[in-house]
Parts: sequence; C-alpha cells; structure tokens
Amino acid sequence: MSTEPLLIELGTEELPPKALKKLSEAFTKEILSGLLEVELIDEKQLQASSFATPRRLAILIPEVLDKQPDQTIERRGPAIQAAFKDDGEATPAAQGFAKSCGVEVADLERYKTDKGEWLSYTLEQVGKSTNDLVPAIIDQALKRLPIAKRMRWGDSSAEFVRPVKWLIVMQGDKVIPATVLNIQSSNTTRGHRFHSAGELTLKNATDYERLLEEDGKVIASFTKRQEQIKTQIETEAKKVKGKIEADQALLDEVTALVEHPTAILGEFDAEFLSVPQECLISSMRDHQKYFHLLDSNGKLMANFITVSNIQSKNPNRVKEGNERVLRARLADAKFFWQTDQKQKLESRIDKLSNVLFHVKLGSLFDKSQRIKTLAGIIAKQINADKRIAERGALLSKADLVSDMVNEFDELQGVMGHYYADLDGEDKLIGECIEQHYWPKFAGDQLPTSVEAQAVALADKLDSLVGLFGAGESSTGDKDPYALRRAALSILRILIEKQLPLNLSELVAKSAKVFAQHQSFKIDQTAQSQIIDFIRSRLMSYYQNQKIATNTIHAVMACKPDSPLDFENRLKAVNEFGKTDEANDLVAANKRISNILKKQKGEVSDSVDQSVLVEEAEKQLNIAIDKIQEDCVSLFDKGDYNLGLTKLATLHTPVDDFFENVMVMSEDPKQQANRLALLKKMQLLFLRVADISLLQS
Repeated sequence: MSTEPLLIELGTEELPPKALKKLSEAFTKEILSGLLEVELIDEKQLQASSFATPRRLAILIPEVLDKQPDQTIERRGPAIQAAFKDDGEATPAAQGFAKSCGVEVADLERYKTDKGEWLSYTLEQVGKSTNDLVPAIIDQALKRLPIAKRMRWGDSSAEFVRPVKWLIVMQGDKVIPATVLNIQSSNTTRGHRFHSAGELTLKNATDYERLLEEDGKVIASFTKRQEQIKTQIETEAKKVKGKIEADQALLDEVTALVEHPTAILGEFDAEFLSVPQECLISSMRDHQKYFHLLDSNGKLMANFITVSNIQSKNPNRVKEGNERVLRARLADAKFFWQTDQKQKLESRIDKLSNVLFHVKLGSLFDKSQRIKTLAGIIAKQINADKRIAERGALLSKADLVSDMVNEFDELQGVMGHYYADLDGEDKLIGECIEQHYWPKFAGDQLPTSVEAQAVALADKLDSLVGLFGAGESSTGDKDPYALRRAALSILRILIEKQLPLNLSELVAKSAKVFAQHQSFKIDQTAQSQIIDFIRSRLMSYYQNQKIATNTIHAVMACKPDSPLDFENRLKAVNEFGKTDEANDLVAANKRISNILKKQKGEVSDSVDQSVLVEEAEKQLNIAIDKIQEDCVSLFDKGDYNLGLTKLATLHTPVDDFFENVMVMSEDPKQQANRLALLKKMQLLFLRVADISLLQS
C-alpha cells in the first residue's frame, strides 16, 4: 500500500455567500470523517487544505492510502456444548453459524479459553481500493451538508444548493472514476470567469492551488483570499487617514463573493453625512457590501471601499460606477430621513393597527398596548421609572411604519431612537425604543437602563407567552419565531443585569395582560410549559460558559424560579465542588438519595430524639440541628456560599453515621427515625441543589 494526495473539487454556479464558509467547513469535516471511517487515513492524518470560492468547494488531503488495509475478522459462534449433540452431530446453532460465515461446519475452528470453548471462524477480508470507496464518501458528505433548501436544475433529479458544473476527484496524477450529482469526474477545473481562458487541466492533485492562482487567476483558499482583502482595504483606508471598523460577517461575505479581490477606494458627497450614520452604513454594508471608514474621532467619513472581483485596466471606471450606485442609495436614505421628520413618532402608533403581528394575537398596535402594560408592571418591581417605561413601550414599534425602516428594516429601533429625540421625548425613552430589541444575537449587548430592561423584558415575554399560547412553540430544529432566542435574552437580562424577578410571576402577569387586552386565555398548563421552556435555555447558557453539565443539573433539580437565584446557587455549588469535603458529601447524598428512593410512601423529616440509640446518629442529629437555623437564614438571604460552607462541617458526622449505623434496622421505629434523619439532612442540601447529581 502507498499514500498519495487526494483532491476533491465540486464546481458550481455561484454559491450563497453568507453560507459559503459554513459549507466549506462542513464539507471538509465530512470528507475527512468518511476517509477515517474506512481507514484510508488515520487520526494523525486529519490535516487537509480546504478551498472555497463563489464557484467551488474543494479539499486536498496530503496522504491517503490507495486501498484499505486488509483485515482479519474473527467471529465467535456458539459454545461447544451447544454446538454439538452427544453423538457429535452439529446442532441448528452450529449449522446456522456456519451458514452465516459461508462455510460448512467442518470448516469452523475452535476457540478455547480458561472460561470455555466456542466455535469460531477467521475471515481474511481484503481491503477495498480508494477508487471504489471515495465516490460513496463524497455522496454521503454532500447529503450531510447544512443546506436549508436544495434545488434541482435542468431535467436532472440531482439536488444541491446550486447547480453543479464540474467535478474533480484525483489521487496523485490519476483521476478516480466517479459520478456525483450526475457529473462525471475529470482532471479539469475552471478559472476566473473573466481573467482566465476557462478550463484548466491538472497533471497532479498537488498542482491545484498553484494552477488556479497562476493560470486561473483564482485565489482558491478562503483564508488566503480573506487576508489579501484585509491587507488591501487597510492600505486603501490609509490613503485618506481612515480606519476600517471591525466587521467579520461583512469580511466573510465579501470573501465569499470574489475569487480575485481588488480593493477600490471611493467617495460620496459630504452632504449625505447629515443623515444618521447608521442609515449610511446600512446602505453601504448591507445593500452594497462596501466597507465604511471612520475618522480618528470615530465619525463616519465620506469614503467607502469596495472589493471588486476583477482587475480592471481602468479602475477609475469601476470606482465611478460604484459611486454612482451608492449615490442613488444615499439619496433615498436622505429623502426618507427628511420625509419621516415631518411626522411625530406618536402619530404613527395608530398605523400599527394595519400591521398584523399574529392572526390570534392581533396587530402591532395591540402588541404595543400589551407591552406598555407589562413594562409598567415590571418597572415597578425593578425600581424603574414607570412613566418612562410605559411611554417607551408605547412608542417602541412606531418606527416600523416609517419610510426609513420600511426600506432599511435592520434599522428598526435605531430610527425610533432618533425620531423620539427629534420629537423632544425624554432621552431614556429613545433608549427604550432602540434597546428593547437587545440582545439581537448571541453575545450582543444588553439594555443599559432599568427602564429599557423593563421594555425589553415585556416585549420578549409578550412574544414568547403569546406565541406559545397560540400554539406556535418551537419544535426540534424549527423555531420560526425565534422563541429560543427570546427565552435566552430574557435569562441574560435577568441574570447579567441582576434583576431578582421570578419566571412564574412574569409569565403569569404576561398571561393576565393578554386576558385583559384581548380576552386571550393562556391556561396554567401552557404557562408551566413556557416556564420550563425558558428554564431549559439555562443549560446552553451555562454550558457556553464551560460550567460542568452535572453542576447545572444539580441546581436545575431544585427548579429555582428566579434566574438570578439560579446563578447564585450555581456559583456556590461550583465553588463547593472544589472543596476537600465535597467528594465525600456528594457520595453521601447520592447514597441517601438512593436509599430514600427505594422507600414506599412519604418519608418524614421529623426526628424523634428518644429513638436515637447509636452515638453516631445522635451526633449527626446534633450537628444538623446546630447549623440548621443558620443555614436556612443564609439560604433565605441568598448567601449560598456561606451556607454550603456550614453544611460542609457535616462531613465527619455523616461519615461516622454510615460507618457505624445500620439505616435499615430490623426495628421499624429505628428504621423510620433514621430515614427521617437522612431526609432532614437531604432537605437542607436541597435548599441549594441536589448535590448527589455532582457525582460523575
């Protein structure tokens, strides 16, 4: 057997730019996984060069075997005593085993150990060639790619994210015959649409990247192409003493749009800078895929950088063309900005009646009324200004019917903030309008003021409770209304802004608001499901913080109603787990839990001291009584760290108890009393968490 580099390239029509990086990473992972599974590579060879451009997904693995290793497969059959009758005739068990091996009983071997003797069969399996294995690996990899919607083209039954045009499957200098998505493999690739002659023939898989770059004018490596773009745009920015604002998503998208990047610096009329810079940035970034520039004070400059996919002989014409397109976009933004100012934000509220939120939950006008009521309730609980919160909630959706947001929907909330300020509203009201959408994505910032936090919670609760009540709960991978994100946002605000609110109360109040405003009833069963749904997001929230899963489960078992209380318990349990006493106490609690689970009926936690006879059980009861009052007081105040520190002092008496006391005494009274003693201690720990679950 020998190893040679393996190249796989799938050539397509232009792939979705926002998905290209993810598709490439998944393609590489699946191909390597497939090769590893059939043993054409081993764990030490999981290195590969990954390539992705608008028109291709490719991978080059440096060392791949030309065939599978041969395998010796040993099969063990029935025991000898079950394989033959007393007269030596083979039993049906032996005959069936021989048949499954494709041989006669006489051809079977005997496998003997100190535990007995069995029939066995050794099969020498010749490894398959790479040529036979790779086509199926490619097919399987393509089926597993994260593609939301596949398409067909022509009269073919093949399905992929975009029509496939060519396929390379080569090992060394040889083409591996394969048909994938109705395309036959070859050693021919294609270069840049405009800067190359078209088809390029590979002599060896290792020539791939060099040939594409030199003859095809294609930078095949996504990473290398991105680094070139970064260098180019930074160079262009320096020409006008500007700086590029970090935007990885835009950089990834632009990298996915070009095969031969050329950065070009452009400019626009400074008069457009009178428009809020978010509008201008949105026009450049989201609509034109341009990079905007900031000056030394962080203010938007009248310049932009575009990345072209061609190297023009006349760059000025490309520059002027992009400037002309942008000028029209910015003119629209300026017109919308000026037009919207002719009408106060408050006057737009009634227009929300014409915008449906949900068929069962009414219009956006109805939603804004509910948010106003709920935000006022929450504001009182967190010592926020109720008037500000209610006003901010009432106006929170008004900018959705403005011309600017109608054209640039990503500016919802941002424009409402601007218009509220222009209308002379309180500064905090503008913040409520913009920040009630926060956080918009994982790791995003949270609302800053308590008033904005009240509005944000009200908005997200209204959506979550209402849509759940309307039967729109998320299932499996489907979450069309982003309810998981809403639940996680609620948790983040409550925990990270340290708001001591209870989920049950919040959900109940939101349900009550629905009943008041629209006579829409959300029953107790639905409310419980909503609370469980929100609480379930805590697992992913803390796993992302690298908190051990069993620690999260230990606290989750007690179902704390306040996410902030959950946070405090989790931190305390996490620290407790690092102490010397933790292991023994965790093991003891596990033992107690198992003992109590086996009991029929309810176990009392009331201990009768007169029934205690063993010194160890007396001492344990004294130790529990000694710290119980202090622990309960500490837990009531949320001081779980100190409470667990006191509970750790039970370490020695608990060990003595289990060493010297028989819990399941033959005397029913003693047995019941000892179970009560264990229940008494368990309940004390359960004021924080079920630490028996900490045992791995």
